[in-house]
Amino acid sequence: MALSGCNRGNWPEGMAPIRWDRDTCIRCRMAISDRRFAAQMRGGEKNTVFKFDDLGCLLFWIKEEGEKYPWMVSPETRLWVADYTSRSREDMIWLDPRQGHYVQRTSPMGYNFAAISTPQADAVTFEEMRRQTLAKGR
Repeated sequence: MALSGCNRGNWPEGMAPIRWDRDTCIRCRMAISDRRFAAQMRGGEKNTVFKFDDLGCLLFWIKEEGEKYPWMVSPETRLWVADYTSRSREDMIWLDPRQGHYVQRTSPMGYNFAAISTPQADAVTFEEMRRQTLAKGR
């Protein structure tokens, strides 16, 4: 009970809680600290969870590890990304990244896109954000 506050958050059904400042990104190994850019993937026969500190890491993980984990490209695979406009870690809004809109913001790994739930004049689609991110090649 004393530790119940450590994982406070508004976690969607199926999403594993992120232990802020303790869980690390599966790709770059950085601590997941900046809630505005956090992302997660869950799927496969074992319901495997991968956590990311930046949506760019998620996109590159799919590209780099797709042969090892073919379930990652399945439509049944669950994906979440934090809505950049969420007020706090306790009141997080989580989006399916494929449905989000993206604005340029400085992000932990320098992929520099933030997800938002409502379109803005300068926002791009998931596919455009994905194309630009993967073109960076890192």
